[in-house]
Amino acid sequence: MASYNKVILLGNLTRVPELRHIASGMAVTDIGLAVNDVRKGTNGEKIEEVTFVDITLWGRNAEIASEYLTKGSPVLIEGRLKLDTWDADGQKRSKLKVVGEKLQLVGSRNDSQRGSGGSYSQPPQRQQQNSQPPMEAYDDFGGSDDVPF
Repeated sequence: MASYNKVILLGNLTRVPELRHIASGMAVTDIGLAVNDVRKGTNGEKIEEVTFVDITLWGRNAEIASEYLTKGSPVLIEGRLKLDTWDADGQKRSKLKVVGEKLQLVGSRNDSQRGSGGSYSQPPQRQQQNSQPPMEAYDDFGGSDDVPF
């Protein structure tokens, strides 16, 4: 059976990115993104829903995020869904998150540094592509043995 795993998100950072490096020296950072959805309810009332998404960025994308983004910064992320599983206190835990493959800063350089959201007349400033680590890099986080294919 064929499958397709692609996620595109546009939102604002919920916290300051903290850059770290795994044993191989590869840069990694985890960011949180708030994505707003506004729709009309059955009575015509405005319903606003916020979805919080955890995203992991690798390599140069992680370095750019930690250098240019701060809490509240608008950003566009393209990536794929990944289910993390682990044991905690004798219980199986799992969490669905996004592995970011492309990072696009939204707004001007000054807007990104201030972390202000809103509409911008300038096009996105920078885009990084395909800085995914090799599969061996995932071994530091529990391995890739549980891949179902």
